Amino acid sequence: MSDRKTPLPPTSSLERVSSEADSAERVVADSGSPAPSAPQPTRTTLRSRVEPGWLHVVTSRYGLVIVWAAMIGVYATLMPTKFWNTSTLSSILGSQSVLVFLALSAMITLVVGEFDLSIASVMGMSATTVAVLGGVHGWPIGAAVAVGIAVALLSGLANAFFVVFMDLSSLVVTLGMATLLTGLTQMISGSNIVSVDSPGLAAVVDHRILGLPLSFYYGIALAALIAYVLGWTPLGRGMLFIGSNPEVARLAGIRVGRVRVGSYLAGALMAGLAGIILVGTVGGIDPSTTMTFLLPALAAVFLGTAVVQPGMFNPIGTIIAIYFLTTGIFGLQLLGFSGWIQNVFYGAGLVIAVALAKVIRSRTTTA
Repeated sequence: MSDRKTPLPPTSSLERVSSEADSAERVVADSGSPAPSAPQPTRTTLRSRVEPGWLHVVTSRYGLVIVWAAMIGVYATLMPTKFWNTSTLSSILGSQSVLVFLALSAMITLVVGEFDLSIASVMGMSATTVAVLGGVHGWPIGAAVAVGIAVALLSGLANAFFVVFMDLSSLVVTLGMATLLTGLTQMISGSNIVSVDSPGLAAVVDHRILGLPLSFYYGIALAALIAYVLGWTPLGRGMLFIGSNPEVARLAGIRVGRVRVGSYLAGALMAGLAGIILVGTVGGIDPSTTMTFLLPALAAVFLGTAVVQPGMFNPIGTIIAIYFLTTGIFGLQLLGFSGWIQNVFYGAGLVIAVALAKVIRSRTTTA
């Protein structure tokens, strides 16, 4: 009986091990003698094939945080007295509560694969409603806030009706809704700045704890809640599934239509709350400025896909992106750059963020 093995073509190390083990088992079957133990791949070989290095994990998940820290270091070196102080920290963290709520509003619809370009106009409509009812007509501030939230929810329901039930393009519908709401806002405000004097609303929104307004803590709590829902509940997993492939999600038994409607309503609610926070913070509303919030919100959401959970819309990444962009703009303004730097920074940030999201998703798909 011959136990000679036929020579094999060169293969990878793991394939050679498998071939030698199979040959040894055939020898045992034919001769009945115990087979020699096959050489095992080393731990280093297996780990290098299966697990990426820790440096790669850190840079891919938290590269933006590293750049943020480096940016802070550069500004602190160039402006040790102007930048590196508690007032600067309070200005950066405490001034973006409206943008936090608006960005999370945009993100909640993007998670399910929808676009909502009307969020800034919904925010403006809600804020103007509160200011006009409470400041001009003398309504109790609680009733004015309730009507403002109801107006925001009606706007979200209108978007959901045309996009989900009428099956129209979300870009077209929400862009049209944004224009409609902007016109209505100008009508009810008379295209003027509307002020409201409400110490109660200001106390709920702008009361300071550790040098930061309550609205800052509201935004962090909202981001944590959304992160929990997306990561730990069946509803959140269903939303992510729908955003990845709605047809497969429907075949899997997920009620895609209901989830999509819910995302528009949730997004409108957050945009309405952003309007309430805006009124409580500045004591009024300038209807002509509301659309300026849309670009920063979208830039933060897309840039957030490059951190924490690369390639995915996630609330923690969105929060980090907001304060990363704010730090960059604030530092450049302290260095003497004029107001135009804000539009340049946000515009470039959005383009780079979309490009990064595409690259990360392509790598994830081909991995």
